Amino acid sequence: MVETFYLENQRKTHPQDPPPTIPPPPDGPDDGGSHGDEGEEPRRFSLKNAHLVMLIVMGVETMFFAALFGACLILRQASPAWPPSAFAQLPTKLAFFATLLLLSSAFTMWRAQHARRRWEFTQSARLLLSTALLGTTFLVCQVSEWIQLSQLGLTLASGMYGSIFYMLIGCHGLHVSIGVIWITTVTWRAYRENDVLTRSIGLSLCSMYWYYLVVLWPVLYALLYFS
Repeated sequence: MVETFYLENQRKTHPQDPPPTIPPPPDGPDDGGSHGDEGEEPRRFSLKNAHLVMLIVMGVETMFFAALFGACLILRQASPAWPPSAFAQLPTKLAFFATLLLLSSAFTMWRAQHARRRWEFTQSARLLLSTALLGTTFLVCQVSEWIQLSQLGLTLASGMYGSIFYMLIGCHGLHVSIGVIWITTVTWRAYRENDVLTRSIGLSLCSMYWYYLVVLWPVLYALLYFS
């Protein structure tokens, strides 16, 4: 009623002027407007772009390891004995233990993601650090195995078998090292900065990369240790 009286009074006083308009109230945090939805769209777009980039990187890595797999299979078919008789006894027990460690790290990574979805960030950080610790122990087992093999005479200079063996295992170990550093860095930065978007993107990309390495290792294990 007050607004109607005000508009009628303005028309009588200023008949030539257009009727004034009452500006709409600004959207508040609890007014149910669309500002919140507009803010969520860049977040979803950033996450999709990050996933796309990671898928491209994983595709490139897959082609790289596929080329190494193909070279290994070609050398295996062309060699009269594979592996050579001097290196027939590989430390399979240590490699099997390392395989269990890496598979366990995939489980802790999955639990870390599940904890983050429940907003249990402290628990998620602990599980991520457990994943990094399992990955580090896996690398320690790899280095210990390399020391044993070098004592047996299997080095990069031990013919094609030694070259392809260390190239495959070494490349995978390098990627695991990158994954461990990445997990540790994302855990420290995301939970220190207390940023939900950083947590979501960082953990999502880390998990994709880590699962990829975990799936890749059994293929290497079967190809090199069960000839």
